[in-house]
Amino acid sequence: MDTDDRAGRPGDDRDDLRRQVLDLVDPLISRFSPGRGRLRLGFNTAHYDNAAAELEAFARPLWGLAPLAAGGGSFDHWELWRTGLAAGTDPEHPDYWGAAFDRNQRLVETAALGLTLALAPEQIWDPLTGRQRDTVAAWLRHAVTVEPNDNNWLFFPVMVGLGLDRVGVSHDHDVNTARLDRLEEFDLGRGWYTDGPKWQRDYYIPFAMHYYGLIYAALGDDEARAGRFRERAAAFAQDFQHWFTSEGVAVPFGRSLTYRFAQSAFWGALAFAGVEALPWEVTKGHLLRNLRWWADRPIRDTSGLLTIGYGYPQPHMAEQYNAPGSPYWAMKAFLPLALPAEHPFWAAKEADAPPLPDVSTQPEAGVALMRCEEGRHVVLLSAGQHAPWARHGAAKYAKFAYSTRFGFSVPAGTFGLEQGAFDSTLALSEDGLHWRPCELPHDPSASDGVLYARWTPWDDVEIETWLVALPPWHVRVHRIRTGRALRTAEGAFAVGREQPPTRVDTGPGLARLDSPHGLCVIEDLFGRQEGTFVTALPGTNVLAPHTTIPTLTGDLPPGEHLLACAVIGLEAARGGGGGWPEPPVWDSVEPLLNRAPTGVRTSQEG
Repeated sequence: MDTDDRAGRPGDDRDDLRRQVLDLVDPLISRFSPGRGRLRLGFNTAHYDNAAAELEAFARPLWGLAPLAAGGGSFDHWELWRTGLAAGTDPEHPDYWGAAFDRNQRLVETAALGLTLALAPEQIWDPLTGRQRDTVAAWLRHAVTVEPNDNNWLFFPVMVGLGLDRVGVSHDHDVNTARLDRLEEFDLGRGWYTDGPKWQRDYYIPFAMHYYGLIYAALGDDEARAGRFRERAAAFAQDFQHWFTSEGVAVPFGRSLTYRFAQSAFWGALAFAGVEALPWEVTKGHLLRNLRWWADRPIRDTSGLLTIGYGYPQPHMAEQYNAPGSPYWAMKAFLPLALPAEHPFWAAKEADAPPLPDVSTQPEAGVALMRCEEGRHVVLLSAGQHAPWARHGAAKYAKFAYSTRFGFSVPAGTFGLEQGAFDSTLALSEDGLHWRPCELPHDPSASDGVLYARWTPWDDVEIETWLVALPPWHVRVHRIRTGRALRTAEGAFAVGREQPPTRVDTGPGLARLDSPHGLCVIEDLFGRQEGTFVTALPGTNVLAPHTTIPTLTGDLPPGEHLLACAVIGLEAARGGGGGWPEPPVWDSVEPLLNRAPTGVRTSQEG
């Protein structure tokens, strides 16, 4: 591979990651405001004002630049960020960011500024004049006093405090101690946290709660607390490794997916804090494989800027808090660049992903992860998670399955199955036009590869759902009690359709599709529903812009009913050879349901 081909692409050493940081930052250099205090990357549609959005774009590249500098890496444009920091914190300057206030976006971005002061003061602080230092210190000291949201935001003023300590600026340590105490109240055991008093257990646990905790463990002065942060992170690593395929692909799940390779930042944070949760060569492999996978995705525009989306530019799936600079939180993955070359993380030779059990049930998150095709494909089964306040929250948390190969889809509307893009969920309708999927599951449980939840799409409709992990298949069972007549549509995975399928099969009780994009089958274990293919609207799936969803449909009169189907998705298409895979039979599935707190009666209600 020549030098040009390697540019911006991680390999197996520090220099490769250094080059990737520079490659990601280079397109930003021409986007600074005249006063250098703001980066203008595009039109802001987030809920916060333009000044905060342009501060965000200014600050987030520092997640990579600060470790680069701390580890001795060269960067020719520190003057831009140094001048911009002085301008943005100066109330008399046109680029002034405005003061941070309670639960305001500016507070989010102070964390990167604090880390930069802590890791690279010689680049961002030491060359400032006395007046510039005074304005920067005053702005950051004020940020420590404002009220964060009661979740991972509590870490932001803590990060500021670490930076102020490094450059000798006094501030209120007691208020940050109280915040750290509150953060520890979110500990669930086995290394899991909640992100505040909410149900979500998503990538905010590794790339926020653990990430900041590990930075504190490395830079803070409370050794007892640092020890607890390290112990929890070491425990969490045992579960989190199941979220990645043997080739480094992470399961797309939850909100804020536009931060992309921030999903692997946890592995580098372990190294930064000196936590050998897994052998160093294994930890290193988890980080580098994920970065290599992302380097091959079309996630940058023609000028080289990171786009909003996941597997491709996809503004439709963005959050209400995503501005043009938001994707640069991905730079968190470069934290281990702060470590010297002789650190055991860098000295280790990258190892392949270790063999892992086929099923990992993680009750703290309400999920079970299945490793299929020798670990090249991971499917996350989910029951009990919900985020009604998030954009497309039901699709991001409450679908039944999420796949490293097939992703998941967000709706373009609720009128018709094509708009709804109901992959990996059960949707119901009274008129066949307006559909309701699973949105707010209740009473969740997860045990030995069996998940359970209850949901009520109408006041007189109650559904109990069981998900059973039987890799490479999973089985979905629904007991439906309805006071009204309903139509049902249950989707398998969404399969890309850029290339035509090699074979398809639909009919009573089944929908099968085999294509260069993968194989997907959904079969009704009782044979009552009808198989069909739904052509979802473009831009709904997070990995493939155009998809087809094998789907079972049916009609239910008022009463009690039992539905059961088996779903499989394979990365490798079979191309017509070897027949279709055989699904599990009901008699083998029913005994497994007793692992859930509520079992299913043996009768197969009509």
